[in-house]
Amino acid sequence: MDKQHFVLQAKDVNISVNSTHGRLPLVHDLHLSLKPGKVLGLVGESGSGKTITCMALLQLLNPKTTQISGSIQLNGRELNGLKPKEMRNVLGKEIGYIMQNPMNAFTPVYTIGSQFVETIRAHTPLTKKQAIELAVSSMAAMDLQEPDKLMRMYPFQLSGGMLQRVMIAISMCLRPSVLIADEPTTALDVTSQMQVLSELDRLRKECGTSILLISHDLGVISALADDVAVMQKGRIVEKADVFQLFDQPQHPYTKKLLQARPVLPMEYEREKLVI
Repeated sequence: MDKQHFVLQAKDVNISVNSTHGRLPLVHDLHLSLKPGKVLGLVGESGSGKTITCMALLQLLNPKTTQISGSIQLNGRELNGLKPKEMRNVLGKEIGYIMQNPMNAFTPVYTIGSQFVETIRAHTPLTKKQAIELAVSSMAAMDLQEPDKLMRMYPFQLSGGMLQRVMIAISMCLRPSVLIADEPTTALDVTSQMQVLSELDRLRKECGTSILLISHDLGVISALADDVAVMQKGRIVEKADVFQLFDQPQHPYTKKLLQARPVLPMEYEREKLVI
């Protein structure tokens, strides 16, 4: 398939880190392709290399301690080895990023509004007033109540679920072509999880954004992903569309992941339905 059919494409990517015993390989021969308007799920147990892969795609790893070889292309443009200043222009505008812990995404001493507006103005010629209007409307679109009031609040005054939705609003307000979501529902209650997933799905449909969804939660992946890549010990061991992967897993590791899912007995499910 031609390059233009993929929004984000990683080819032959290897990641290694310096250690006292020499160079330590973390990710091996990574191949990932993200189609326009689709969700690619990247699954695997903790420590399998999902987050380090995400950081490499975003060029957020320290080049003094970490080496990334191979090709990482966004809409045909090579990102690997891009200078930090050039990469800063890409991040936020062309690639949105949702961190694993929403509290880490915000500076605690500045209000939500000031951080939101700063992000918008760094990538657009909008005035401060226009940026505030865009921030308020973006939060309202995420079903956040009283966005004007939220703009004046500090991160610690918001719950984890609210912060996560603010972060999605910031990530999506500039309509990036790619959104990388690293464990976006971790540490959220079930209601907040469903809200976040439904908002991600809505934004994908409305904006045509491609999403790389990183998770160890197979329920989250089955709810949102079109295609799935399974990672084990820094390698992609299986790739398939979501239905094929869940119905006919090929790799032994994928089968183990699926068997490890908590499943309710059918009798218990029926009893719940009756109640």
